[in-house]
Amino acid sequence: MQDMKTLPYFNLYHHGFFRTSVATPRVFLADPAANAKEIIRLIQEACTQQVGLIVFPELGITGYSCDDLFHQHTLISSALQQLQYVIRETSHLPIMSIVGLPFQHHNKLFNCAALIGQGKLMGLVPKTYIPNNREFYEARYFSAADPDVVEYISVLGEEVPFGSKIIFSAINCPELKIAIEICEDLWVPIPPSSYAALAGATVIANLSASNASIGKADYRRQLVSNLAARTLSAYLYSSAGIGESTTDLAWDGHGIICDYGQIIKESTRYYLESQLIVADIDLQRLTQERIRQNTFAQCQELNAIELDKFNEVSFSLALHEDSVIALDHPPLRFPYVPHTAKDRAQRCQEVFEIQVQGLISRIRFTGLTHLVIGVSGGLDSTHALLVAVTAMDRLTLSRSSIYAYGLTGFATSDRSIEFFNTLTEHLGVTREIVDIRPSCMQMLKDLGHPFAEGQPVFDITFENVQAGERSNHLFRIANMKQAMVVGTSDLSELALGWATYGVGDHMAHYHVNASVPKSLMQHLVVWWAENYAHTEELSNTLNHIVHSEISPELIPAQHSGQVQSTEQVIGPYEIQDFHLYYLTRFGFSPERVAFMAWCAWHDVDQGLWPEITLFHKNVYDIATIKHWLTIFVKRFFEQSQYKRSCIANAPKVGSGGSLSPRGDWRAPSDSKATLWLEKINLIPDH
Repeated sequence: MQDMKTLPYFNLYHHGFFRTSVATPRVFLADPAANAKEIIRLIQEACTQQVGLIVFPELGITGYSCDDLFHQHTLISSALQQLQYVIRETSHLPIMSIVGLPFQHHNKLFNCAALIGQGKLMGLVPKTYIPNNREFYEARYFSAADPDVVEYISVLGEEVPFGSKIIFSAINCPELKIAIEICEDLWVPIPPSSYAALAGATVIANLSASNASIGKADYRRQLVSNLAARTLSAYLYSSAGIGESTTDLAWDGHGIICDYGQIIKESTRYYLESQLIVADIDLQRLTQERIRQNTFAQCQELNAIELDKFNEVSFSLALHEDSVIALDHPPLRFPYVPHTAKDRAQRCQEVFEIQVQGLISRIRFTGLTHLVIGVSGGLDSTHALLVAVTAMDRLTLSRSSIYAYGLTGFATSDRSIEFFNTLTEHLGVTREIVDIRPSCMQMLKDLGHPFAEGQPVFDITFENVQAGERSNHLFRIANMKQAMVVGTSDLSELALGWATYGVGDHMAHYHVNASVPKSLMQHLVVWWAENYAHTEELSNTLNHIVHSEISPELIPAQHSGQVQSTEQVIGPYEIQDFHLYYLTRFGFSPERVAFMAWCAWHDVDQGLWPEITLFHKNVYDIATIKHWLTIFVKRFFEQSQYKRSCIANAPKVGSGGSLSPRGDWRAPSDSKATLWLEKINLIPDH
């Protein structure tokens, strides 16, 4: 039996993803043979797209709206015969299928779902809740499942499990555990899938025949997404469509694939032919979230009696062994940045309000009504200044109470000074430029550094003397003016340790940017320029800052041949923010994160681009991704935690997390990155 991990690296199944499909076939009412042929055709089509599991609508082999025809033995027996035909004709395909049919047992008729694959019937799951009101009168035909009993019965010459409390578990894919419910089961106060998820199910399939009516589609979406979010599961919903009887009802063929509360694929409703939607679900994320959210385990403990009633049925999953199966829907290249302009504006507004509120609360608590901030003309300090200005406005304090300092060193460019002057003039803050070179030179002389003797030595000491002197000035100025130093470092810098330790740029009395990643910071500044800049010159300056090279400006450009580039040392922030998000938010392995990054970044047409053109449409091959991921892992897991362990207070702004040692990220300062680097060695070079 082949395990998922033995599949090729560029195969999505290797990394804990799973490709699913929801079918809404054209129905041939009371014609099981015709329905079976259409089901087989759709299974074959799904298989060509490397789908591992496909779900069909409720009673799909006969059609749902047969009414009293369900009392006809001819129809019931034909349905079972055609199920056998479907099993036989798809036995050679590496796919699991869930189809619906009426099934007679113990002199009762049940509305059932059958899980089939590799020439076998794995089990039958009867419907738990039988509606008998409004347009639905199923109790006239069907009996409800006994919720406490799972029995083995003889079906098509095999002993198979029959009952509503079954979880189908793939032996060679431990994260794939399938539970099934049928239509009305989703609409009740406590759906059977709630218990099934607590019992271990990660994928819930719902075979439905929900008729069309005004507003019902939106309600279905809410039911599916809310249940998937609460149960930390994926939900596959397939509802009957064209071909069902329109004597009294209409049918819209609504198919939904939802992963952890997010609807990732949806069918075209009222489509006049058979339809297939395909999407990849992230099984590993689901299991990681269940580990992370300890209340999930608490809920399991409180419902232990109910969960003990579930039976686990194991099967070996057939695998799609194609060498390359990329994700059908690549992850967003910028996970911290919403894709649409509307959502992006809402995100920026919310993040900015959190930052402003945090600073206002700290000002009120300390009673310090003056702020000191070092403004370099770069992205982070610019945004921190905008937050500070807004906070003072809200408190009806004068903007002149903000002391903005331009601390020029050996590599400060004329462009940065120009940005500083324009920003501070138009924002109305108190401003001053201080040349820190004399004090830095004294420090270098005291250290016996070659630069103090006229030698062009630009080592880390040369850089850190300047970085430390900047912060030293700010703190001493704050002492003198009884003010608060507002820190500017962002989440991306803290992750990569791109901050000078000690009284350096990672220290402040209060940080405002510490949980804002660089890729989002760019959008925040542009958003502020679009909504609050009162002059065209200020707006243009803010946009120029966003598009400027990110540089610490510590090494003179004339000696390095070009402006000192941060991203040439620690990697492009766009790809490092991607690594940061998936390594810390979900705890994925580097091997998996690299595959996800490759799916998003290896092709210019892959991924979803923010409409605002802040980023170049870069392409990263697997070798480049591996290179920058290696740097990220070394710096994040081994070289930088001691810096994060003593960072100043700062507000968390999003579910992407923060790196506060008092909050989202509590880690030892002296751990090694050995395990993560071993995982990187599993990543191919091409």
